[in-house]
Amino acid sequence: MTSPAASLPPLFADWFASRGWSPRRHQLEMIAAAGAGSHALLVAPTGGGKTLAGFLPSLIDLAERGPRPEFGPGSGIHTIYVSPLKALTTDVERNLMTPIREIGLNIHVESRTGDTKQSKKQRQRDNPPDILLTTPEQLALFCAWGGARAYFADLKCIVLDEVHAIWSGKRGDLLNLGLARLQSFSPGLRRVALSATIDDPKLIAEWLAPVPPPSGEGDRAAVEGASPTPGAADKPPSSATPPLPPMGEDSGIVIVKGDPGAVPIIDVLVSEGRVPWAGHTGQHAIPEVYAAIKRSGLSLIFVNTRWQCEFVFQQLWAINDDNLPIGLHHGSLAAEQRRKVEAAMARGDLRAVVCTSTLDLGIDWGDVDLVIQMAAPKGSSRLVQRIGRANHRLDEPSRALMVPASRFELLECQAAKEAVADNAFDWEPHHIGTLDTLAQHIMGVACSEPFALDALHAEVTACAPYRDLTYEAFEEVVDFVATGGYALRTYDRFARIVRTPEGQWTVRNQLIAQRHRMNVGAIVAAGTLNVKVASRRGGASKQLVGGRKVGEAEEWYFEQLTPGDTFVFAGQVWAFQGINGMDALVTHATDKDPKIPSWGGAQFPLGTSLAARVRDMIQDRDHWRVLPVDVQEWLELQAERSMIPDADSLLVETFPRGSRHFMVAYPFEGRLAHSTLCMLLTRRLDRLGVGPLGFVVTDYAFAIWSIKPMDGLDWDALFQPDMLGDDLEAWLEESFMMKRTFRNCALVSGLIERRQPGAEKTGRQVTFSTDLIYDVLRRHQPDHLLLRTARSDAASGLLDVARLGQLLSRIAGHIRHAPLERASPFCVPVLVMIGRERVGGDAADMILEASAQDLIDEVMEDAPPELQGAA
Repeated sequence: MTSPAASLPPLFADWFASRGWSPRRHQLEMIAAAGAGSHALLVAPTGGGKTLAGFLPSLIDLAERGPRPEFGPGSGIHTIYVSPLKALTTDVERNLMTPIREIGLNIHVESRTGDTKQSKKQRQRDNPPDILLTTPEQLALFCAWGGARAYFADLKCIVLDEVHAIWSGKRGDLLNLGLARLQSFSPGLRRVALSATIDDPKLIAEWLAPVPPPSGEGDRAAVEGASPTPGAADKPPSSATPPLPPMGEDSGIVIVKGDPGAVPIIDVLVSEGRVPWAGHTGQHAIPEVYAAIKRSGLSLIFVNTRWQCEFVFQQLWAINDDNLPIGLHHGSLAAEQRRKVEAAMARGDLRAVVCTSTLDLGIDWGDVDLVIQMAAPKGSSRLVQRIGRANHRLDEPSRALMVPASRFELLECQAAKEAVADNAFDWEPHHIGTLDTLAQHIMGVACSEPFALDALHAEVTACAPYRDLTYEAFEEVVDFVATGGYALRTYDRFARIVRTPEGQWTVRNQLIAQRHRMNVGAIVAAGTLNVKVASRRGGASKQLVGGRKVGEAEEWYFEQLTPGDTFVFAGQVWAFQGINGMDALVTHATDKDPKIPSWGGAQFPLGTSLAARVRDMIQDRDHWRVLPVDVQEWLELQAERSMIPDADSLLVETFPRGSRHFMVAYPFEGRLAHSTLCMLLTRRLDRLGVGPLGFVVTDYAFAIWSIKPMDGLDWDALFQPDMLGDDLEAWLEESFMMKRTFRNCALVSGLIERRQPGAEKTGRQVTFSTDLIYDVLRRHQPDHLLLRTARSDAASGLLDVARLGQLLSRIAGHIRHAPLERASPFCVPVLVMIGRERVGGDAADMILEASAQDLIDEVMEDAPPELQGAA
């Protein structure tokens, strides 16, 4: 569904002309969609005025509104803007004020995030702005407000920015439920979504659109009977709601596509003409990266983890002989420190910022000249987002430099570069709404006002992620919020909502409502401690207390430290002194080299579409010509010593090394899928008497080592997809991952609250509580809603079972076994990981004493002269 173009009102046309601009086609089409009262999805490249296009209809409407009444109809919020990042909200507020100020519009704009002062939040409730810029978590809080229905009655439009970054997870579920809630407050509300990187706009359009009710929908009470009492979900239902009809091709959303921008200039850095065999930091190329910074204006240096952020920052400062101003920005730093870096960027005071995904999205600070991606990007959409930070102008090419840390990463970088050139983004899976998120939303609705089951079910099933939710499943979630479920109903603390005499549901008391509002959100981070500079209160004999906050880091990290251990954080070396409540106390360290270099941060998974491109590249010898010569020779040597796998087959190599026997395979499906596959394979190998000792994985390969040789195995039988049945279930029953996943579901659903008035539970306290509940439910109610949700989460998140299932189906009957006398060239990166990571069981005690160079020398022994350059 597309929209015709419209024209700008004279007031806005004059402003565009005063700036020497002409409105872009997609901006005019967004105005036309608004004029028709249509929901809209805008997909346009970074730098094309996408955010302004989302706001223009609201600015025009507000400019034509006339004086705003102080009370009554028309006095409330007109437009809500939602972004996934607090920093993006602040940036948009700054940029949005430019046209408002220059045109002279009487429009009041404010932002509201978790960092907003309470006094300002209260003022916004008393005197709503015309446009409110906020986050998904704040939107969930709006739904839990008393009086929310009246407060948002005037709402005309909601704009969701960077929608690709949020729609397909629990945060997106909560946001979509919030959209439906606001739509019930203001039926004429228009939904608008913006993105630069969407592979399938129809998929997002279906998520964005309100789902029409089933034909013939009437009084649900006549169909479903009276509202159930707590415990009704444990009994067979008396009737069933028919499933909603399938969504048609046309979602009713106007899809506006912007014109393509200038093709970005992307280079892949090959340091001194060579690419390392193994590695993951890009440390070898730091001098060249520093030289690129010196040649450019402001550079953003993106890394994939917070630990890499600290590491690269330290490496650059070690060679910063020119004293270039280089900043550091990641999510664990104190908000004050992040804001200082952001302000310095806006002023143009910095030459480079080393950063993580905290600066991925549409933030427009300063004149960024160059984007550098350290190590492989793991996804083409992420790369496009990061490249878009350079220039931020549609008609000028952005400049980007990718720095692969190894030869496999070089292949991934080349694949990502080609994906960007083809305008191909990462594939997105269809998503079904999660029940723990729905439980949180139901609790929020009950905090806002009493609700009737039939009305709320109709509202929830108007959300695309929940369009197929049966009435019985909905009743079960309500019962869970009311009682905790069958096995927990005897515990009074799990009773959070109650029936009113009129048969509606409402929050049990205001203390429970307060606790709910303190814990709203679907982001469950690992338990963190405040990192604070320690001082002695009252002299040297007094105990250490926390002073200035430096940032936050995971509890588990500090649990492995002893007082006196040194580590890098916030660009400095600190000495750990101890833990006091929720604070990790540190002091400045004199050591330049920290004792514990590694800290925090999980790696991004390798995207499915990018993995497919890498597999295709490896099998296509003609494609090798675009690669550096040493990488081409490395591939040729692999073909001579072993074989090159086809895109739809799996290469499995076996060989002895020392006193152990190795199996190395190359699925190219990412760490999560590889880890799960190894866990299941080692169970099977153990049953076969092979005696597996351990495994290690990378994004590209995995290695399993054992006591006995594995050459004689039936490979097709070993990799049968049936391992995702009983083997997976048995492993999940024993795995700590299930308890961790259950903990997250319990927190999202509100069954367990981390924050309470005047107190906050540590991660260890939360884990202790959820472990007890987990054990009770497993014994007494194994089909409990939260256990089912945790299993589903583990399958899609921690284990990547869906992707693993696709892999096993693809390679069924296509296992290519190469029995070798020694390691192949492809083996080196994964074998080097052994000894750097502890793996479970007896394998933790086995460390392979071999450096990368030892392995390379072993692989290169007797290599043909024409392939000696591969080394």
